[in-house]
Amino acid sequence: MQKQLLAILVCPVTKGPLVYNKDAQELISYSARLAYPIKDGVPMLLEEEARALTSDELEQRLS
Repeated sequence: MQKQLLAILVCPVTKGPLVYNKDAQELISYSARLAYPIKDGVPMLLEEEARALTSDELEQRLS
């Protein structure tokens, strides 16, 4: 994920920042508690494509 692209992308639900998870190939929105997949290098920024973050993932963010 290019840093310039990540700097301008926002969560479509909350308009908050996204965090790139390279291992999972996802863009994480902690404010919306959603993870958006990246398929073939293209971020799928649709709420219906996103998965809900688990409690463990949210706790990791806080610690």
